[in-house]
Amino acid sequence: MSIWGVRCLTQKFIRQAYILANRRILSPVPQRSPPAYAIRRPAHSSLYQMGFAESKTVLSAKDVLKSDSAKLSTSQPVLDSCKPTNACEEFQRKRKETKCQPCNEDGTAPGSGSGGDEECECRMKDLRLKCLLGALAALLAGGLIAWFMTRETDDSEAKKAQEEEEERKRRLIAGLATSPPSSEDLPKHVPYLIVGGGTAAFSAFRAIKSNDATAKVLMISNEFRKPYMRPPLSKELWYTPNPNEDPIKDYRFKQWTGSERSLFFEPDEFFVDPEDLDDSANGGISVAQGFAVKKVDAQKRIVTLNDGYEIGYNECLIATGCSPKNLTMLRDAPPSVLEKVMVYRTPDDFDRLRRLAAEKRSITIVGNGFIGSELACSLAHYSRENNGGKVYQVFQENANMSKVLPNYLSRWTTAKMEAQGVCVIPNASIRSAVRDETNLKLELNNGMTLMSDVVVVCVGCTPNTELAGPSRLEVDRSLGGFVVNAELEARRNLYVAGDASCFFDPLLGRRRVEHHDHSVVSGRLAGENMTGAKKPYQHQSMFWSDLGPEIGYEGIGLVDSSLPTVGVFALPSDAANRVDQLPESTEDESSPSTSSSESRKSDAVDSPDGVTCDPDEVANYGKGVIFYLKNDKIVGILLWNLFNRIGLARTIINQNKKYDDLNEVAKLFEIHA
Repeated sequence: MSIWGVRCLTQKFIRQAYILANRRILSPVPQRSPPAYAIRRPAHSSLYQMGFAESKTVLSAKDVLKSDSAKLSTSQPVLDSCKPTNACEEFQRKRKETKCQPCNEDGTAPGSGSGGDEECECRMKDLRLKCLLGALAALLAGGLIAWFMTRETDDSEAKKAQEEEEERKRRLIAGLATSPPSSEDLPKHVPYLIVGGGTAAFSAFRAIKSNDATAKVLMISNEFRKPYMRPPLSKELWYTPNPNEDPIKDYRFKQWTGSERSLFFEPDEFFVDPEDLDDSANGGISVAQGFAVKKVDAQKRIVTLNDGYEIGYNECLIATGCSPKNLTMLRDAPPSVLEKVMVYRTPDDFDRLRRLAAEKRSITIVGNGFIGSELACSLAHYSRENNGGKVYQVFQENANMSKVLPNYLSRWTTAKMEAQGVCVIPNASIRSAVRDETNLKLELNNGMTLMSDVVVVCVGCTPNTELAGPSRLEVDRSLGGFVVNAELEARRNLYVAGDASCFFDPLLGRRRVEHHDHSVVSGRLAGENMTGAKKPYQHQSMFWSDLGPEIGYEGIGLVDSSLPTVGVFALPSDAANRVDQLPESTEDESSPSTSSSESRKSDAVDSPDGVTCDPDEVANYGKGVIFYLKNDKIVGILLWNLFNRIGLARTIINQNKKYDDLNEVAKLFEIHA
């Protein structure tokens, strides 16, 4: 209802209150007998029923004279019959006598003594009072109605505001809006500034907050989400039933332990709005979403955003991470082909790929690394559970995870993935991609042709070092990443952590690591050093991967298949107590395989995979440990279906010594337990 309607309704209430007050205040008048002419004029009676019947009767001159001549009252003066009678004067006199006289100042009736008990019966005064009370009552009723009307309007406005907020979140996630809307809303100076919004950045904030309780931290991220973890995007999220297709969600998943958690490190309520960071007494962290930094002036301690806005800092951390690579042939393809090509790194990529998988589309994955192999197994499981489309995996190498696993174990893993429903196509690459009305036609260099709805490229990442040139920071030419010292400093009061850092390992030399554990630990150390700790980075980071329900492994150190390897496995057989050494067999067979002669059977043969064991036990690696050697020292350890032993593996690598018998070292891991 509009304001004009409320006003009209209020006026109507006032009018009705006036009528009710007028009816209640006037005393009833004794009924008179109808006049003689009432029968001849019935419409006359209806006029009094329309609001005038209860008012004081005004007599006509003729009625006054007639009544006086018929009946004389002793209280009224007798007219002199000798004097001529003026009917008009008599009428005015009678009318004057019927009017109400004003009350005295003390509230008594006119003509009464000062000590009289009779109250003033002035109807005019009471009428004004009653009318005033009626008007107040009408105003009160109108106010209540207006309040109810306004409350409904407020509810609608609140609902509208909520819808606008949801739309803003959608636009933010879609990359159509920044938070805050303008860089002018960001602080001009902050004690701690973090460039990047990933795992290393949030781990650094936690360390800063632990050492500085009132720290104010500003995080500048070019993504449109709060900090989140990436590993579940290719693992647990695909195995967790979630019918909600709305991109505005918490991305909750079940871990292998059975517990449930969110993809995001903290909910939105945990963060402080950038506009309120300066006024926050207890400090906190603010995330500027959708902004990018183009330059860091380490000498002046100023960062410059892409729009030219400058922010000063006391301590700064660069944690820009890395970006997924794409194939040159696909990156330069026509727009119609690019619509069917995607990389995989963010929750938006997960939403898109999950929607395509739910639509029973055929999906081709290019690459056999961690992301490619994990995603292929996850998609095959999802497709099998939902009667989805075919899942292909195309790569140039001989088998899955060939850059990490020894050749024999890599081929065994490929067979396991095929058993899960993945169509693995090794030793192949995409030669051309042509788009028809619905699908992509992929021509492979081995002569095969694939029809696929979408191609997911998983061929590694490139560190985001665009800041290096304008900021005059050093980048490692071979490994990539910002070059930092042992304390993860690139310049004084300027640190780098996570995937974008190229650090010096005292045991293994200069390295750049792209693992979740490295991002957590390096970010934490950088945060501690930003508060004055000055600690060196000596952590041996670990990684883990899951390829379906039967394969799970953890690694630490230099886990590189180009290094000599020795594998010790517990094989389920009559000779399960035997310990085999399973070295890597290279292309030129330069690393001969050996086996413990004490338990080798007489009919043992050398398999094509370079494994010497019983024929019935070939290609069955249920549980074991693989040592990666460099200069006869253990520089990396891979735990195959063994868990909760990374601490022991880290201790062995840190000892940095040669072992005469790796069988004895393998016994420490209790692979037969």
